[in-house]
Amino acid sequence: MSRIGRLPVKLPAGVEAKVEGLTINVKGPKGALSFTFDKHMKVTIKDGEITVERPNDSVDMRALHGTTRAIINDMVTGVTQGYSKQLEVKGVGYRCEMQGTNLVLHVGHSHPDTVVPPKDIKLSTKGLVITVEGIDAQKVGQVASNIRQVRKPEPYHGKGIRYVGEVISLRTPSAKKKGAAAPAGAAPAGK
Repeated sequence: MSRIGRLPVKLPAGVEAKVEGLTINVKGPKGALSFTFDKHMKVTIKDGEITVERPNDSVDMRALHGTTRAIINDMVTGVTQGYSKQLEVKGVGYRCEMQGTNLVLHVGHSHPDTVVPPKDIKLSTKGLVITVEGIDAQKVGQVASNIRQVRKPEPYHGKGIRYVGEVISLRTPSAKKKGAAAPAGAAPAGK
Protein backbone atom coordinates (compact mmCIF):
# COMPACT_ATOMS: atom_id res chain seq x y z
CA MET A 1 0.00 0.00 0.00
CA SER A 2 2.96 2.38 0.40
CA ARG A 3 3.04 3.16 -3.34
CA ILE A 4 -0.60 4.20 -3.16
CA GLY A 5 0.13 6.24 -0.03
CA ARG A 6 2.74 8.35 -1.81
CA LEU A 7 0.31 9.51 -4.52
CA PRO A 8 -1.20 12.94 -3.83
CA VAL A 9 -4.99 13.33 -3.83
CA LYS A 10 -6.00 16.13 -6.20
CA LEU A 11 -8.85 18.38 -5.11
CA PRO A 12 -11.26 19.06 -8.01
CA ALA A 13 -12.89 22.46 -8.47
CA GLY A 14 -15.60 23.11 -5.90
CA VAL A 15 -14.11 20.81 -3.23
CA GLU A 16 -12.70 22.19 0.01
CA ALA A 17 -10.58 20.27 2.52
CA LYS A 18 -9.38 21.27 6.00
CA VAL A 19 -7.17 19.47 8.49
CA GLU A 20 -7.99 20.17 12.14
CA GLY A 21 -5.81 18.18 14.51
CA LEU A 22 -6.23 14.51 13.54
CA THR A 23 -9.43 15.09 11.54
CA ILE A 24 -9.76 15.94 7.87
CA ASN A 25 -13.01 17.51 6.63
CA VAL A 26 -13.90 17.42 2.94
CA LYS A 27 -16.78 19.47 1.54
CA GLY A 28 -18.12 19.26 -2.01
CA PRO A 29 -21.22 19.70 -4.14
CA LYS A 30 -22.85 16.46 -2.87
CA GLY A 31 -22.14 16.96 0.85
CA ALA A 32 -19.46 16.86 3.53
CA LEU A 33 -17.45 14.02 5.08
CA SER A 34 -14.92 13.83 7.89
CA PHE A 35 -12.32 11.24 8.86
CA THR A 36 -10.11 10.93 11.94
CA PHE A 37 -6.75 9.51 10.88
CA ASP A 38 -4.03 7.85 12.98
CA LYS A 39 -1.75 10.04 15.10
CA HIS A 40 1.34 8.72 13.29
CA MET A 41 0.21 9.98 9.87
CA LYS A 42 0.84 13.54 8.72
CA VAL A 43 -1.77 14.96 6.33
CA THR A 44 -1.06 18.26 4.58
CA ILE A 45 -2.96 20.31 2.00
CA LYS A 46 -0.91 22.39 -0.42
CA ASP A 47 -1.55 23.72 -3.95
CA GLY A 48 -4.87 21.87 -4.31
CA GLU A 49 -3.37 18.49 -3.34
CA ILE A 50 -3.63 16.40 -0.19
CA THR A 51 -0.52 14.43 0.74
CA VAL A 52 -0.11 11.79 3.43
CA GLU A 53 3.29 11.10 5.01
CA ARG A 54 4.40 8.31 7.35
CA PRO A 55 7.05 8.46 10.10
CA ASN A 56 9.00 5.30 9.12
CA ASP A 57 8.99 2.30 6.80
CA SER A 58 7.71 -0.36 9.21
CA VAL A 59 5.11 -2.77 7.81
CA ASP A 60 2.32 -1.34 9.98
CA MET A 61 3.09 2.26 9.01
CA ARG A 62 3.24 1.40 5.30
CA ALA A 63 -0.15 -0.32 5.46
CA LEU A 64 -1.67 2.55 7.46
CA HIS A 65 -0.17 5.04 5.02
CA GLY A 66 -1.91 3.49 2.01
CA THR A 67 -5.18 2.98 3.86
CA THR A 68 -5.31 6.60 5.05
CA ARG A 69 -4.63 7.94 1.57
CA ALA A 70 -7.24 5.59 0.01
CA ILE A 71 -9.94 6.68 2.49
CA ILE A 72 -9.21 10.37 1.81
CA ASN A 73 -9.36 9.73 -1.94
CA ASP A 74 -12.72 7.95 -1.50
CA MET A 75 -14.01 10.97 0.45
CA VAL A 76 -13.05 13.35 -2.37
CA THR A 77 -14.69 11.07 -4.94
CA GLY A 78 -17.79 10.72 -2.76
CA VAL A 79 -18.44 14.45 -2.35
CA THR A 80 -17.99 15.06 -6.09
CA GLN A 81 -19.50 11.99 -7.82
CA GLY A 82 -21.02 9.84 -5.08
CA TYR A 83 -21.18 6.06 -4.96
CA SER A 84 -23.85 3.56 -5.94
CA LYS A 85 -24.33 -0.19 -5.85
CA GLN A 86 -27.05 -2.19 -7.57
CA LEU A 87 -28.60 -5.45 -6.44
CA GLU A 88 -31.09 -7.66 -8.25
CA VAL A 89 -33.82 -9.87 -6.82
CA LYS A 90 -34.20 -13.29 -8.50
CA GLY A 91 -36.79 -15.93 -7.71
CA VAL A 92 -40.38 -16.87 -8.50
CA GLY A 93 -42.68 -14.56 -6.53
CA TYR A 94 -39.81 -12.49 -5.16
CA ARG A 95 -40.25 -8.73 -5.39
CA CYS A 96 -39.13 -5.44 -3.89
CA GLU A 97 -40.90 -2.11 -3.42
CA MET A 98 -40.43 1.24 -1.74
CA GLN A 99 -42.67 2.48 1.09
CA GLY A 100 -41.58 6.06 1.62
CA THR A 101 -37.81 5.88 2.11
CA ASN A 102 -37.91 2.26 3.35
CA LEU A 103 -37.29 -0.78 1.18
CA VAL A 104 -39.74 -3.68 1.54
CA LEU A 105 -38.56 -7.10 0.35
CA HIS A 106 -40.83 -10.06 -0.36
CA VAL A 107 -38.30 -12.88 -0.66
CA GLY A 108 -39.96 -16.03 0.62
CA HIS A 109 -40.14 -15.29 4.34
CA SER A 110 -43.44 -15.47 6.23
CA HIS A 111 -43.47 -11.66 6.59
CA PRO A 112 -42.03 -8.94 4.34
CA ASP A 113 -38.57 -7.71 5.32
CA THR A 114 -38.23 -3.94 5.77
CA VAL A 115 -34.86 -2.21 5.33
CA VAL A 116 -34.60 1.27 6.91
CA PRO A 117 -31.66 3.14 5.35
CA PRO A 118 -29.35 5.47 7.32
CA LYS A 119 -30.13 9.17 6.88
CA ASP A 120 -27.46 9.82 4.24
CA ILE A 121 -28.20 6.74 2.08
CA LYS A 122 -30.87 6.75 -0.63
CA LEU A 123 -32.58 3.54 -1.75
CA SER A 124 -34.62 3.16 -4.93
CA THR A 125 -36.10 0.33 -6.97
CA LYS A 126 -36.82 -0.16 -10.65
CA GLY A 127 -38.46 -3.49 -11.40
CA LEU A 128 -36.40 -6.08 -9.54
CA VAL A 129 -33.25 -3.92 -9.30
CA ILE A 130 -32.40 -2.12 -6.04
CA THR A 131 -30.05 0.89 -6.14
CA VAL A 132 -28.13 2.07 -3.07
CA GLU A 133 -26.67 5.61 -3.38
CA GLY A 134 -24.66 7.84 -1.09
CA ILE A 135 -21.44 9.82 -0.67
CA ASP A 136 -19.74 7.51 1.86
CA ALA A 137 -18.26 4.47 0.09
CA GLN A 138 -18.13 2.39 3.27
CA LYS A 139 -21.78 3.04 4.17
CA VAL A 140 -23.01 2.34 0.64
CA GLY A 141 -21.17 -0.99 0.62
CA GLN A 142 -22.40 -1.90 4.11
CA VAL A 143 -26.06 -1.14 3.35
CA ALA A 144 -25.85 -3.11 0.08
CA SER A 145 -24.29 -6.03 1.97
CA ASN A 146 -27.05 -5.89 4.63
CA ILE A 147 -29.73 -6.02 1.91
CA ARG A 148 -27.99 -9.01 0.30
CA GLN A 149 -27.90 -10.80 3.69
CA VAL A 150 -31.72 -10.74 3.88
CA ARG A 151 -31.80 -13.59 1.33
CA LYS A 152 -28.39 -14.61 0.00
CA PRO A 153 -28.39 -16.43 -3.36
CA GLU A 154 -28.83 -20.16 -2.78
CA PRO A 155 -26.42 -22.47 -4.63
CA TYR A 156 -28.88 -24.77 -6.45
CA HIS A 157 -31.19 -22.40 -8.35
CA GLY A 158 -29.58 -19.01 -7.66
CA LYS A 159 -32.71 -17.56 -6.02
CA GLY A 160 -32.14 -14.62 -3.72
CA ILE A 161 -30.61 -11.14 -3.73
CA ARG A 162 -27.32 -10.64 -5.55
CA TYR A 163 -25.18 -7.78 -6.85
CA VAL A 164 -25.82 -6.87 -10.49
CA GLY A 165 -23.22 -8.78 -12.49
CA GLU A 166 -22.35 -11.17 -9.63
CA VAL A 167 -21.74 -14.70 -10.86
CA ILE A 168 -23.20 -17.47 -8.70
CA SER A 169 -21.63 -20.89 -9.30
CA LEU A 170 -24.52 -23.31 -9.18
CA ARG A 171 -24.23 -26.84 -7.81
CA THR A 172 -25.95 -29.82 -9.33
CA PRO A 173 -28.15 -31.68 -6.85
CA SER A 174 -26.75 -35.08 -5.99
CA ALA A 175 -29.00 -37.88 -7.24
CA LYS A 176 -29.60 -41.03 -5.22
CA LYS A 177 -27.49 -43.90 -6.47
CA LYS A 178 -29.27 -47.00 -7.73
CA GLY A 179 -28.67 -50.09 -5.65
CA ALA A 180 -27.43 -48.18 -2.65
CA ALA A 181 -26.91 -50.19 0.51
CA ALA A 182 -29.91 -50.37 2.85
CA PRO A 183 -29.60 -48.46 6.12
CA ALA A 184 -28.38 -50.40 9.14
CA GLY A 185 -31.16 -52.32 10.92
CA ALA A 186 -33.42 -52.50 7.87
CA ALA A 187 -35.00 -55.84 7.00
CA PRO A 188 -33.61 -57.50 3.87
CA ALA A 189 -35.81 -57.13 0.79
CA GLY A 190 -38.18 -59.98 -0.03
CA LYS A 191 -38.30 -61.56 3.45
